[in-house]
Amino acid sequence: MHPSPPAAPTRVPTDTTARAPGASRLLLLAHGSRRAQWASPFEQLRELLRARDAALDVELCFLESMTPLLPQALDEAAACGRAAVLVVPMFLGNGAHLARDVEQQLRAARERHPAMRIELGAAAGDSPIVLRALAEHALQCLLRGDGRAPA
Repeated sequence: MHPSPPAAPTRVPTDTTARAPGASRLLLLAHGSRRAQWASPFEQLRELLRARDAALDVELCFLESMTPLLPQALDEAAACGRAAVLVVPMFLGNGAHLARDVEQQLRAARERHPAMRIELGAAAGDSPIVLRALAEHALQCLLRGDGRAPA
């Protein structure tokens, strides 16, 4: 009998809010950019969600140009023992990226992790709440006479 090879190292989550195996994870999916500061609003969104509910397991991932990419984030969720993942696209529309690229990546992840339920939520722009917020933002810019975001 041959000795067993050493076990591969397990990636430990970098945050201190790691949840027990079996919990669900919310993945916020943003497009990504080569400009690091571009991700700031999405990082703020993640932190707002964490502040709202300390028990919520929420992470941010990207379609391209930034890490973790969606497949990496799904693999990480599986490695942490998540029973389910809901991917919510922070996109204004339901375009080709969601219909083609994201669906393809989700299919591949479902094959890699058949025990983990992986669902795709609606694009943020499909939400009446988001549309009302965008309308309010546009009106505030018009009323101020400039394009700056309100303080």
